[in-house]
Amino acid sequence: MNQVGTDTPQRLIEVNQGVLSKNDVLAQRNRALYQSKGLLVLNVVSSPGSGKTALIERMLTDLQSSVRGGVIVGDLATDNDARRIQRTGSPAVQIVTGDMCHLEAEMVAHAAEKLNLGELDLLIIENVGNLVCPAGYDLGEALRVVLFSVTEGEDKPLKYPIMFKSAHVVIISKIDLADAAGFDRALGLDTAKKA
Repeated sequence: MNQVGTDTPQRLIEVNQGVLSKNDVLAQRNRALYQSKGLLVLNVVSSPGSGKTALIERMLTDLQSSVRGGVIVGDLATDNDARRIQRTGSPAVQIVTGDMCHLEAEMVAHAAEKLNLGELDLLIIENVGNLVCPAGYDLGEALRVVLFSVTEGEDKPLKYPIMFKSAHVVIISKIDLADAAGFDRALGLDTAKKA
């Protein structure tokens, strides 16, 4: 097989394996480990600034007397969010991804080794702020929780359908700003259901 106009031969290489197959195998391994420990694992995803860290802080604070929670935090840079979470009294481990726009199952597995999973009831993975890349990566979670804030507009789920279709739970955040942002709650809920 030659390219048109050249004598350079081309080679056809067939790939009979999914591009994310390694990640899927590791995610299944993570899931089995979490299940063996009796852990509920949430993968919390959103655009940057939608309120993931604030939601997690509030959950850990409100549940503190009845649920032992730990957090794995993913960010491109800094450990600011992990330090915020640690102020709730819950353990948190930071994954700094550098230029990667998502977390992968292997990264989460290594971070989980730094937590005493046997002492936890709930493990929350705060994913990198992005609604595109994380949609394709199973981390071994039981539930995927997607936030979108009223400042992003009612049509956010329609712009990122893969993420919203893969969600088990959708939370509209910053609802106290709905009037100022001109957010139509009914329309926002409707688009989340249609995504």
